[in-house]
Amino acid sequence: MSNHSTFRIDPGAEPVVRTPTVLLAFIAIVSSVALAAALVSQHRFGMEPCAWCVLQRLIFIVLAVVALVGLAWRSPLGARVSTFLTMLLADLGIAAAAWQHFVAARSDSCKLTFADRVIEATGLGRLLPDVFEARANCAEAAVDLLGVPYAYWSGGLFIVIAIAAGLAFARSLAPR
Repeated sequence: MSNHSTFRIDPGAEPVVRTPTVLLAFIAIVSSVALAAALVSQHRFGMEPCAWCVLQRLIFIVLAVVALVGLAWRSPLGARVSTFLTMLLADLGIAAAAWQHFVAARSDSCKLTFADRVIEATGLGRLLPDVFEARANCAEAAVDLLGVPYAYWSGGLFIVIAIAAGLAFARSLAPR
């Protein structure tokens, strides 16, 4: 086995990641679990989402789709494109979570904010209201889960995804 076929932190260590495939699968799973957790929080525990929450749901869904496309597109170019896009999307997610926590949560309304405009423009709130309809204002949606603001959980997951995507992108650029 050549050293070019694996990504190693220590040359004597076992391979950490053989291809971006493992990381893309990880990103798809984490994104899907994040969406599932948001939906369970809403429909089982009554944590109604604001427009910024819904925007983050949309970003998690797009992340999962891009990662799955990257898994299906079995070529070096596919790995580069999908991992680069997941890095960008994760960065957008980090920004949305930060904005939600530090700015929007201090506002009584999310109406006419960037998040509200994106969700309205996509029509997803009308097509799939149980997933994409903003049902709370930003201040009401500022809830904690296990004592940690929900936006921190979301932001943390976006950071984990950004790191995984960055590693996968770096691996996709490595010589074969």
